[in-house]
Parts: sequence; C-alpha cells; structure tokens
Amino acid sequence: MLLVCAGCTQPATPPATPTPTAISTPVPEQMDIVETAVADGRFTTLVAAIQAADLATTLSGPGPFTVFAPTDDAFNKLPEGTVETLLQDPEGQLSQILLYHVVPGKLMASDVVQQTSLTTVQGEPLTITVQNQTVMVDGAMVIITDIETKNGVIHVIDSVMIPPA
Repeated sequence: MLLVCAGCTQPATPPATPTPTAISTPVPEQMDIVETAVADGRFTTLVAAIQAADLATTLSGPGPFTVFAPTDDAFNKLPEGTVETLLQDPEGQLSQILLYHVVPGKLMASDVVQQTSLTTVQGEPLTITVQNQTVMVDGAMVIITDIETKNGVIHVIDSVMIPPA
C-alpha cells in the first residue's frame, strides 16, 4: 500500500543558524611596582627591604616611578651581614639606599640612555653611562629593561647602588 498525501508539502525552512555571542575576555589589570617585584621572584630581598623601610605603600601608589631594581644575586654581592645590619635600622640608611634606586617619572630604557644623570627620589644624582651597548647606572649594569607596571617601570640591575655619603 502506498500512501500519498497530496498538498501535504510544507515549505522547507533552513535550520536556524546560531548567532555567535561575543565573549569579552577581561584584560588582566597591570600590577604596581611592588606587586610586580613580588610576582617576579628574583627580588625577595628588595621586597623585604622595601617593606621593612615602610616604602611599599609609596611604591604601590600612583607614581609614576622608575626603579632600578637589584636582584637577590645583587644583594648577595654585598659584604656578609650588610643586609641584616641595614634591616636593623630600616628608616635610616636602608631607606636612603632604597630611595637612591628610584627616579620620579616613567623612564623607559630609550629615555634612560639619552641621559648622563638622573636625580633620585633620595635627592642624589645617578650617573648613566652607555658603552658598547652596555648601560651602567652608578656602576651597576642594567641587565633587563622596561618591565612596565601600572605606576611606572622597572629596570633590573646587577648590583646594589650606595648613595654618596
């Protein structure tokens, strides 16, 4: 038996095509100088010194700041016991040394190499020299440049700089 349904045809409707929904991926908020140093892992001594000297709030503030950040290896180059001695008087010489590593404003590497001197937050000038593609800041070699933060920039140095007495 054959069943035929005359006039039973329905117009073909194409299946609905789903409309793609745009999903916005949140851009992670950039970290400040202190958060960046903590997250990096190479600056544990610097971060401990900043916290001891009560400078974390300042360096987490709006800035902008340029920080010449010595690594843990740089602190290890200091004579034995130096860091411990400095930590005993965090508001004295330690604070002065830390502020000597900070320059007001956001200076990228391309800005720094155009200078011969930069005045620090501590008040003393840093001497900038460039020789054979090597940038030195008061005798410390800049080994990594332009780590951008939401309130400035970090340049990594291989030595701790000591302000003149």
